[in-house]
Amino acid sequence: MGVDLNGHEWRQDGAGWTLILRGDWCGDAGTRLTPPPAAARQVSVDARALGAWDGGLAAALHQCLAPLHQRAVPLQLQDLPPGVRSVLELALSVVRVSAPERAAAPVGVAAIGHRLAISWVECMATAAFFGEVLIALGRLLRGRSDLQGVDLWRQVDQAGPLSVPIVSLTCFLVGLMLAYMGGAQLHRIGAPSFIPDVVTVGMVRELAGLMTGVILAGRLGAAFAAQIGSMQAGEEIDALRALGVDPIGYLVLPRLLALLLVAPMLVAIGMLVGVLAGLPAAVAAYGLSPTEYLHKSAAALTWTHLWIGLFKGMMYLGLVALAGCREGLRAGRDAQAVGAATTTAVVKALVWIVAAACGSTVVLQSLGF
Repeated sequence: MGVDLNGHEWRQDGAGWTLILRGDWCGDAGTRLTPPPAAARQVSVDARALGAWDGGLAAALHQCLAPLHQRAVPLQLQDLPPGVRSVLELALSVVRVSAPERAAAPVGVAAIGHRLAISWVECMATAAFFGEVLIALGRLLRGRSDLQGVDLWRQVDQAGPLSVPIVSLTCFLVGLMLAYMGGAQLHRIGAPSFIPDVVTVGMVRELAGLMTGVILAGRLGAAFAAQIGSMQAGEEIDALRALGVDPIGYLVLPRLLALLLVAPMLVAIGMLVGVLAGLPAAVAAYGLSPTEYLHKSAAALTWTHLWIGLFKGMMYLGLVALAGCREGLRAGRDAQAVGAATTTAVVKALVWIVAAACGSTVVLQSLGF
C-alpha cells in the first residue's frame, strides 16, 4: 500500500504488515484510519513519527485492530506511547460475550405441560407463604413477634377512615343498580314488593363485602406491593434479615391485621349504604313507599345474612393483604420489577376474591346457611 495522506500508512514487511502513524492525532483525526489489509498475518505499529494525540487515537486503533485480535493475529504495540498502549491492551483484553440464544417457546402439549409446571410451582410458593404467615401469627400469640404497634396503627389509619368514601360510593351505586335491575324483572311478574328483599339480601350477604374487597384490592393491595417492593429493590428487607428481624412479622402482619380489623366497619358501612341506595329506585320507579321499603328490608335481614356478609368481607380483605405483601416480597430489584409486582398483586387479589366468593357461597348454601 502507498502512503495515506491522512497521516498513516500500511507497509508490508515480509510476512507481516506495519501500521506507520505520522503527525497529530487529535479530535476527529482518528476517524481517518483505514482498515487493515485482509491478508495480514502479523501486525506491528510504528509510532516514531507520531505527534500530538488524545483518546481518539486509542479508539481508532481499537476499532482497526480488534478484528485482527479476534482472529488471533499477533500484534506488536511496543512503539506506541505508554498511555495509548495501556488503554488499547485493556480494551483488547475484554472478551465480548454474545447474548445466549433464547430457547424456543414450547408448543402444543409441551406448552400445556410448561404452564402446568409453572402453576404448580406458583401454588407451592403461595402455600409456603401462607405457612410463614401462620407461623408469624403463632409467634405473635406467644408474644415473640416483630410486629410494632405503631406500624399497626398507621396501617389501620390508612386502611379504615380513608377508605370509607370510596367504599360508600361504590356500594351505593351497586345497590342502586341492583334495585333497578331486580325491580325490572320482578315488575314483569307483578312482584315489585320483593325489591327490598333482593337488595337487602344481595348487599348484606354478598355484594357489600365483595365490592369492598375489589375496591381495596386496587387501593391497598397495589400500595402494599409497591411499598414492600420498593424496600426489596432498595435492599431494606435484606437489611432487616441481617439484623435478625422477620420481614413477615415486621411488614406483613401489620398490614394483614389492619385490614382484618377495619373490615367489619367498612363492610357494615357498605351494607347500610347499599341497602339505602335501593330506596329511591324502589320509590321512584316501582311505586313502593319509603316505609314499606324499610319495613321489608328489616324483615329480610337476618343475623345469618349479617354474619356471613361480615365473615366474607374479612376473608376478602385478608386475601387482599396477603396478595399485596406476597408480591412485594418477591419483587425484583428495579423499578420495572416493582411495577410488575404491583400489577400482579391487584390481579391476583381479584382472582383470589372471586374464587373465594364462589367457593364460600357454594359451601354455605350446601350447609343450609
